[in-house]
Amino acid sequence: MDTEISGVKKNTKLVIDGALYNVIEVEFTKPGKGRSVYRLRMQNMRDGGVTDRTYRSGEKVDAASMTTEEEQYLYRESDQYIFMNSKSYEQHGISEKTLGIKKNFLKEGQTVIVLMFGDEAIDLQLPITIDLKVIDTETALRGATITAQMKPSVVETGYKVDTPAFIKVGDVIKIDTRTGVYLERVSTGK
Repeated sequence: MDTEISGVKKNTKLVIDGALYNVIEVEFTKPGKGRSVYRLRMQNMRDGGVTDRTYRSGEKVDAASMTTEEEQYLYRESDQYIFMNSKSYEQHGISEKTLGIKKNFLKEGQTVIVLMFGDEAIDLQLPITIDLKVIDTETALRGATITAQMKPSVVETGYKVDTPAFIKVGDVIKIDTRTGVYLERVSTGK
């Protein structure tokens, strides 16, 4: 589907020379004379390679036709994360490299929105925040409360995150899935 280059934003999916790309950065420049220039930094959604392309205003690009499906995360098999369509029971794999930081917030049985390009699963959408249980953390040092102390903690998915000193094993914490940063304690462990 042809679209004007001026309509391309971050996270737009494009098809260029048969390859599927995700736009990770758009830079707009208006020179003194001539047409505006759009510089796109894009990541190949299949092999993870990053490429830069330059377009002039008025040029057309091929926007990828995408659909979304509600799927359940089942398990990990080597470098593939396996999801199952909730209606058709069809299974799809997404590579660890493609998922990036998102892989750290997947729990077995969790329902997510999978982005489909034809019949190929290429990405997933997670909620902005997720609540995870702390399964391991260091004990806080007594008297070290003058400055905000952070310590490493491990949550139920195996992800390591820096948390405040008062977090204990069993606490449930809220994490931003876009950055992987601790936000707040949701509940305390018993």
